[in-house]
Parts: sequence; structure tokens; C-alpha cells
Amino acid sequence: MPLDEIEKLLEQDIHEARAGAVKIMALQAQKKKTTEDRRRELYELYLRRHDRINNWDLVDLGAGRVVGGWLMDKPRDPLYDLARSENMWERRTAIVATSAFIREGQLDDTFAIAEILLHDKEDLIHKAVGGWVRDAGRSSRERLLAFLDEHAATMPRTALRYAIEHLGKEQRAYYLRLRDSVSPK
Repeated sequence: MPLDEIEKLLEQDIHEARAGAVKIMALQAQKKKTTEDRRRELYELYLRRHDRINNWDLVDLGAGRVVGGWLMDKPRDPLYDLARSENMWERRTAIVATSAFIREGQLDDTFAIAEILLHDKEDLIHKAVGGWVRDAGRSSRERLLAFLDEHAATMPRTALRYAIEHLGKEQRAYYLRLRDSVSPK
């Protein structure tokens, strides 16, 4: 599908049309035969039309493949700019995009962006932070536990719950007690 046709889908008020556009972008971005120029165009379209990628599922459909995929071998500064954005969907894109790096065992950006977003005011950001920290922890349990040791006592409960989801019962209870010991109920 040509880029201008994808953008026409993004223009639609119908959520499913925009979801289709983002899914097409993600599928094109992940194909091995897609050219570097096309990947750049998809990345630029995603960022330029973030006004239309304005729901958690739209971000989750495309951020990893389109944004993270493009930045895989490039400076990742744009993610840190997104993490500090006023726009919650841009902030969510920052953490979700790191799924591309997690798949390759590159965890530094996930944990760094999670720290930036840790005390965000939006619950949907807490869920993404906890979920992506948890996923990074599948590659490195040590990094996950170090992150939790440093932040569990003060991180939002939703983020903590998502982050500890795959830990054993005793470890989950330990981190929840840490948080509950310093946080008002």
C-alpha cells in the first residue's frame, strides 16, 4: 500500500481504519525486503501523524516495529524526546518502541525510559512501563530485580503489579510489601 493511502486511512475517524493503517505500517516495517528508505518513510509518517495514533492499541500495534525497528541501528535520542512529551501517546510510544530492542537483548533503553516514565500521571503509561520492564526481565532477571530493588517502594502500584507478574509468589509479595511500607494505602 502506498504511503499516501496509509495516511488516508490514518485520517479516518473510524478507529478500525486507523488500526488497519498502523498494522500495515508495522507489517511493511518488519518485512526483510522492505527498503531502508521505505522504513524511514514509515517511521516519519508514524511520528508526523501521531495525532491520529491516539489510543493505546494503536501505539502497541506499531511502535515496536515502525519506531523501534527504525531506530535499531541508529541513535535513540528520539525516544527520550518522546518520553518527555506532553502527549501521553508519544510517551507510550517511547516505551513500547523498545520492544524491538528487547527482542535483540538490548535492554538499556527500556530501563532508562521506564525510569523517565515511572511516575507518569497516566495509568496507561504505568501499565506499559510495568509490562515492558517485565518483558525486559525475561532476558535479564538480574536487571529486572535491580530495577525493582531501586524503584519498587515508590513506583505506582499498577506498574509494579505488571513488572512482578512473572516472579514467584514470595518475590511478588516481597516487592509489594516494599511498596506498601512507604506508600499510603
